[in-house]
Amino acid sequence: MTIHTDELTVSAPGVRAMRWSTDELHVCMKDAYAITRIDAGRSEWWSRGQVWRSAPGSFQLKQPGDVHRDIARDGPGVFQVILLPAQGVERVIGKRARVEPQLSAGDERARPFERLHAAVERGADRLALEVAVAEAIAALGAVADQPSERTRPVRRAVELLHARLAEAITLDDLAAHAGLDKYHLCRAFRAQVGMPPHAYLTRLRILRAKALLAAGVRPRDVAPQVGLYDQSQLNRHFRRIVGTTPGQYARAV
Repeated sequence: MTIHTDELTVSAPGVRAMRWSTDELHVCMKDAYAITRIDAGRSEWWSRGQVWRSAPGSFQLKQPGDVHRDIARDGPGVFQVILLPAQGVERVIGKRARVEPQLSAGDERARPFERLHAAVERGADRLALEVAVAEAIAALGAVADQPSERTRPVRRAVELLHARLAEAITLDDLAAHAGLDKYHLCRAFRAQVGMPPHAYLTRLRILRAKALLAAGVRPRDVAPQVGLYDQSQLNRHFRRIVGTTPGQYARAV
């Protein structure tokens, strides 16, 4: 089983791109708006409460907080991924908008995404790439406003986890805020979000830790700011989710 990632040079500020290949099944939670072009391989994957099927030429669209869980893969997958900063996207499409998770090959709505990926591939200059990014963000807005797949109790539970990320939260706290008994809440949360509340909270904390490290906060000062007990707990979760240590990540960014 292998995962191989190559970072691509991008001339537009705040935009990241990479070529990614794998024959593994993986689970991740997005921390940016991701536009992924499928170049090879077919797969089944779960997101937002349902199963999707991807083939070469299709595009996967993800928002911050979206959980992606691979179910099956037919041959190694090869992808090109472009990550757009949340602030710039949300000024256009709105913070509450929900984009369609996938566009099939040949879908006319995917044309701006195709142009963006082509611009990244050929190493377009800054102006050309900024035009492609602007058109792609507008296209995200055009496939947005999907209804939420989450029930009100699950939405309220997610909101509380975001709001109290650095605090100790009990399941009773979560259930009381959600207005649903904890047994039914756990079942609904896992079904609609893609992982149980404690796993979702841990990934939120690691996403916040990445942002703090990128802003220059020293690794040893991060753990208490994201609700983790100590440096060893931060290191353990960070390495499992990100694939490196907080110190290595801080040096890289």
